[in-house]
Amino acid sequence: MINQSKIILLLSFFLFLNLTQATAQRQMEYLNRGVVAVPAGGDSVFVSWRMLGTEPEETAFNLYRKTGNNKKPVKLNKKPITESTNYTDAGVSQSQATAYFVRPVLNGKEQEPSEAAAVWRQNYLTLPLQTPEGYSPNDASVGDLDGDGQYEIIVHMTGRSRDTPSNGFTDEPIFHAYTLEGKLLWKINLGKNIREGAHYTQFIVIDMDGDGIAEFACKTADGTVDGKGKVIGDASKDWRDKNGKILQGPEYFTVFDGRTGAALATADFIPGRGDLCGWGGVGGNSGNDCDGNRVDRFLAGAAYLDGKLPSVLMARGYYGRSVIAAWDWRDGKLTSRWVFDSEDGENPFSGQGNHSLSVNDIDRDGKDEIVYGAMAVDDNGQGIYTTGLRHGDALHVSQLDPSNPDQLAWGIHENETNATGYGVALYNARTGDIIWGGEEGKDVGRGLAADIDPRNPGAEMWWNGNKGLYNVKGERISKNPSSTNFAIWWDGDLLRELLNGNHIDKWDYAQEQQVRLLTAEGATSNNGTKATPALSADLFGDWREEVILRTEDNQSLRIYTTIIPTNHRLYTLMHNPQYRLSVSWQNVGYNQPPHTSFYLGHGMQKPPRPDIVVPTKGGTKTGTSKR
Repeated sequence: MINQSKIILLLSFFLFLNLTQATAQRQMEYLNRGVVAVPAGGDSVFVSWRMLGTEPEETAFNLYRKTGNNKKPVKLNKKPITESTNYTDAGVSQSQATAYFVRPVLNGKEQEPSEAAAVWRQNYLTLPLQTPEGYSPNDASVGDLDGDGQYEIIVHMTGRSRDTPSNGFTDEPIFHAYTLEGKLLWKINLGKNIREGAHYTQFIVIDMDGDGIAEFACKTADGTVDGKGKVIGDASKDWRDKNGKILQGPEYFTVFDGRTGAALATADFIPGRGDLCGWGGVGGNSGNDCDGNRVDRFLAGAAYLDGKLPSVLMARGYYGRSVIAAWDWRDGKLTSRWVFDSEDGENPFSGQGNHSLSVNDIDRDGKDEIVYGAMAVDDNGQGIYTTGLRHGDALHVSQLDPSNPDQLAWGIHENETNATGYGVALYNARTGDIIWGGEEGKDVGRGLAADIDPRNPGAEMWWNGNKGLYNVKGERISKNPSSTNFAIWWDGDLLRELLNGNHIDKWDYAQEQQVRLLTAEGATSNNGTKATPALSADLFGDWREEVILRTEDNQSLRIYTTIIPTNHRLYTLMHNPQYRLSVSWQNVGYNQPPHTSFYLGHGMQKPPRPDIVVPTKGGTKTGTSKR
């Protein structure tokens, strides 16, 4: 329970929020209208489109249907659509409707039409791949690689992979970039001196310099081949030892051109390995090793550290020593912004990392902080706090409690040594104050935080082991779902659904059971029992999320989108900076679902307008949101 002093602190922070103004506007990517049209059964087509984060609240829309016989487009709505950004066109077959477009309406006047969207053939979009022999598509990310306002998809192709403690050789990590039509734009091969595995091969796709084109950034080594066929470092070097591990040789950080895959700049990776035995400590099982299990644990992310443009974060270590290096790509130059280093096990920030991270503006100053598991690092690279709960596997950060202005962090911790400390804990992401916890001294592997029961204000929390479903106060309210991997906004209400493997379920809170909404027959998830998608994100259409899965034969990706109407109208989640950044680091380590900076759930207030600037198509001019 929150004591009286904490209540006073919360009231003070409400006042602080009213008095604080952001120091700068964040530049985000230009997005087009993202119209999508999908067969919805019974001779109907479901049409959905974006409300942009820069548009006036009073914007309405007219929807038009085009047919294949060159007739004049038909306006489908009698009066401008104001209550949603979706529409079911009933009583029309696919042969009668070939494409749809919308026109925004402002002050009673129609604006320029959107791009026209052809009707999909089924309830998913197929993206054919050129999968290398012996490989399969794994984690994916998105970015606008050509400035047209439509996302391209970057796919991590994986062959043989290894966990960090395991001996054995791996295949070379390969990345492909595709348009949504399936055109291969470029290939990047990281080479034999980058080991393949979930803890090694972290990559970030984000527009670092604000030119309207996303960059691709990752760790590289001798023999990496960029999208133009140019080799980085010395291609003749083979730094693998007899066990297949790579514990010597140079390490690099490279930023690649999103359009061509060409290497734009390469620098020495920060931090270097240093003492191989110097990365253990109090986290995890409190042990140590000198054979690469702890030194070769990598994370990555992107953050608006100056409040204007994203920096890329490359991180090493979390069981003991943890180092986060912030990089800027500005005006054609790659520079190191700052380096955070917990140095050794005596430092309270050592051993507090997670198998992922979260990037959040936890103090509402317009600049991002890094919630690195059980600790937080400020936008200037200085440590803020540590909860002392040590290493863990899952992390969810958002405004989980609508009555609390702060974002909260739901952490799942290992506690392998049965030491004192919670295995699950809800804590204040700004201050590190623990609100409640459970599973004292236990190793808890997985857990979720999402609003799935409207009878309780805020998100619910649960974890593996069938311990129950808990509200933000730490009270057990019911049985918990069996699904603990991913969450997704999919149906027509504001509650979140459960994404696990190749299916989406609704939590029936009255019957305390999962109800199937979608089974993606012929498609499958990644990463074994973690059963995570290639990506889940708000890729097009209205604010609900899409899910990308690979086909069982590994030759295609499928993008699934909802066909369920909703009367809730929100701006695209990709114009919420925290959500957009969480999509960029979703593929890192143990994949985690994206979250917004505001409370998105049953009984929510209208979210604040994002304080952003967005280039127009091609990145030439700038439009601003109206707060």
